[in-house]
Amino acid sequence: MSAVIASPAAPAPRPKPAGFLRRLFRSKPLGAAGGVVFLIFLFCGLFADVLAPFGMNEISPINRLKPPSWEFPFGTDNLGRDMLSRCLYGAQLSVIIGLSAASLATVISVVVGILTGYLGGKFDLVVQRFVDAWMSFPELIILIVVVSVLGPGMPQIIGTLGLLLGIAGSRIIRSAVVSVRENMYVHAAQSIGSSTWRILFRHILPNILPPIIVLFTTRVGAVILAESGLSFLGLGVPPPAPTWGGLLSGGGRTYMFQGPWLALAPGLCLTVVVYATNVFGDALRDLLDPRLRGSR
Repeated sequence: MSAVIASPAAPAPRPKPAGFLRRLFRSKPLGAAGGVVFLIFLFCGLFADVLAPFGMNEISPINRLKPPSWEFPFGTDNLGRDMLSRCLYGAQLSVIIGLSAASLATVISVVVGILTGYLGGKFDLVVQRFVDAWMSFPELIILIVVVSVLGPGMPQIIGTLGLLLGIAGSRIIRSAVVSVRENMYVHAAQSIGSSTWRILFRHILPNILPPIIVLFTTRVGAVILAESGLSFLGLGVPPPAPTWGGLLSGGGRTYMFQGPWLALAPGLCLTVVVYATNVFGDALRDLLDPRLRGSR
């Protein structure tokens, strides 16, 4: 009697984008609203030069400290500059810094997390102790020290934030890799002699894409908030480039009682974008993680 060899089960079909969007709007309306706000933020940042009615530093002394109106929806500052235009150009800088630093952080997290999670052993032990030591330092203190030594500027902020968040986020990727490497298809690939790089790129990486997507989304909000904190302290992108943190620190703090809109406009932009990004990331995590989907 011949032995019956059980064939491995076929992988579940991947959800189509239309079905995923339908599930997102139906089961996670708050996360869907956050995703819409996030897309609006990206659109405003990418096309700030077209959408802004005035230049970022176009001064009109006759219009100084004017309250919000049809001509100036966000009012004007102490020099007569349009706050709506400056907030739009601030969104452009936030898009550049947020996406660049989040992409760098995600790449670092994926490289460190995949290598330590799959190889394990002493290599994993040494790297994780380094990660523990790195995470013990306050992020804001490291940012202030680096910017104080290298000087304020966009490359310094992107590199430092990418390194800080990337090393810390490698723990999330590592835990996903440790779970995936115990699956039968990984053991089957090892048994037929597949190379380590082929296993990592063909079997491990595609199956940890959901946590990578969620990690990238949440890192965008964290980077925008950290950059705004640095700009508020005067260590971010130097003027005359308008950033949301710089707008809060400059005229927003000095003329807050004469023109409350100077602090409300960039503060509300920062709050809405960071909150929308976080709830969108949480919704993606709930929908993409099979353990959090629940039964149908």
